[in-house]
Formats: sequence, C-alpha cells, structure tokens
Amino acid sequence: MSAKTEHYDVIRKPVITEKATMASEQGAVVFEVARDASKPAIKEAVESLFDVKVKAVNTTITKGKQKRFRGVTGYRNTVKKAYVTLEEGNTIDVTTGL
Repeated sequence: MSAKTEHYDVIRKPVITEKATMASEQGAVVFEVARDASKPAIKEAVESLFDVKVKAVNTTITKGKQKRFRGVTGYRNTVKKAYVTLEEGNTIDVTTGL
C-alpha cells in the first residue's frame, strides 16, 4: 500500500458545519478521521495531502446514539473528528474537491 493511500485512509472527509466554519476563522480546519488514527498520523497526512504546515492537532470522539427514523430504531456511527490548527499563512479550502 502506498503512502498516499494510507493518508487518504486516515482522513475521511472535511466537516462543514457552523462550528467548523467558526473554527476556520481562527486558522483551524475540521476533518472526520479514522477512529484508530493518532495525532502524529493525522498531522503527517494533512501536511502531505495539502502541502501545509500544521501547528497542532486536537481530537474529539462523538459517541453514536440511538435515533428513530420512521418508527424504526437505529444507531448513528461513532465519529472521531480532528481540529487541525495551521501555521500562520497556511490555508486549506475545504469547499473545493480533494
């Protein structure tokens, strides 16, 4: 498996929510990442895929919860998000395709 494939396995997709947009004003970008991804692996993946310098990586795990849809109960998936703070002068535009 090549290194680029491994980086795409670590970073699943960008998170585009109101809170993530507010974080981008402070120079942070939010990504959904693999549950077993470590902070150094996330940093390496972002730096190699987007050609930027990463200052810090903070992660959070949102537990999946039970929801009902049309009378049927189901579970949301447990999701790990990474708040990646970039060095000054570096930006990532997540609104365009990867």
